[in-house]
Amino acid sequence: MPGPTILFVPGLRDHVEDHWQTHAARALPGSVTVAPLTSDRLSCAARVAALDAALQGIAGEVVIAAHSAGCLMVAAWAQNPTRPIKGALLATPADVENPLPPGYPGYEELDANGWVPIARSPLPFPAIVAASRNDPLAGFDKVAELATAWGAELLDAGEVGHLNPPAGFGPWPEGLELIQRLSV
Repeated sequence: MPGPTILFVPGLRDHVEDHWQTHAARALPGSVTVAPLTSDRLSCAARVAALDAALQGIAGEVVIAAHSAGCLMVAAWAQNPTRPIKGALLATPADVENPLPPGYPGYEELDANGWVPIARSPLPFPAIVAASRNDPLAGFDKVAELATAWGAELLDAGEVGHLNPPAGFGPWPEGLELIQRLSV
């Protein structure tokens, strides 16, 4: 029997060529990535609808691997899930309830587009939240609070920045191991 399909849920920057999710998707045959939006790119509702559409296109078990605002999309979708999920890796969720660094959408833009407040209902599936000790987009304590609210296991990933190419990630072998752990 084949394993679950891995669904990658990128953050607001969508597909990034040297991102850990892109490397992991190449390493996991049959994986799927939520398609980028062409309009309403900052709309949380549009992003959640795109996530749901991707999930509806997958037969069988699914493990989600989300990053940054993608984690928030998963938490929002899980308030009214339309199918069962085997598990989810939620890597470095962004704290959109506080001002983000320059170069990212402003708090006001995200608040006006449905991202605030961050969904805090317990997730109806097992989840691992990987938190960074030096993420410019979310403090460790805030991510730990989200993991607790979601009923997820908190993984201290160390000082990995935002776990993206500017932080030195490309490949993230630990991410593949966590996805594998959620897949069994």
